[in-house]
Amino acid sequence: MAPSLHPLIDNGLTKGSENFPGGKLHCHCPTNKVEVTITGNVLHNHACGCSKCWKPAGALFSVVGVVPVANLAVTANGDKLKIVDESAAIQRHACKQCGVHLYGRIEKEHGFKGLDFIHVELSDEKGWQEPQFAAFVSSIIEQGFNPKDMPEVRNKFHSVGLETYDVLSPALMDALSTYAGQKSGALKL
Repeated sequence: MAPSLHPLIDNGLTKGSENFPGGKLHCHCPTNKVEVTITGNVLHNHACGCSKCWKPAGALFSVVGVVPVANLAVTANGDKLKIVDESAAIQRHACKQCGVHLYGRIEKEHGFKGLDFIHVELSDEKGWQEPQFAAFVSSIIEQGFNPKDMPEVRNKFHSVGLETYDVLSPALMDALSTYAGQKSGALKL
């Protein structure tokens, strides 16, 4: 039986709506849910195999979208949020009660500062952009996944049309390298 990558991927991708207006994300608490309102769609959405991102139960990967910081607002029960790891580049804000990560924000100087990281499956609204690629695929081995089963994981991603990378996509790696080159003075654009 094929492993569960993520509920938004396992049975094929559902194409998002081009003019999706955004929606609300909610934690998994039965009452007094943390609510985060997102204006507009994600800029990009991807599957992530890193050990830091929140994953639904049984999934090997998270699905992470990014939005501009200005497009995210905590609109209910924000007092229930805590930062999971204050030393991490992405400050992941999780519900203290149910543990669900509502959003991640980069506060220090970084190529992705100004973007927030979210999990669109926490929304009841449909139309969010579908995942565009899979990142940090080999990282699931570090979390205990048998390396001999990696071809099956990559084949499953490819069967739904997603390219797999062991870092980020080339365009995002180029963006990070451009930021680093400009910051060091080696790249002048």
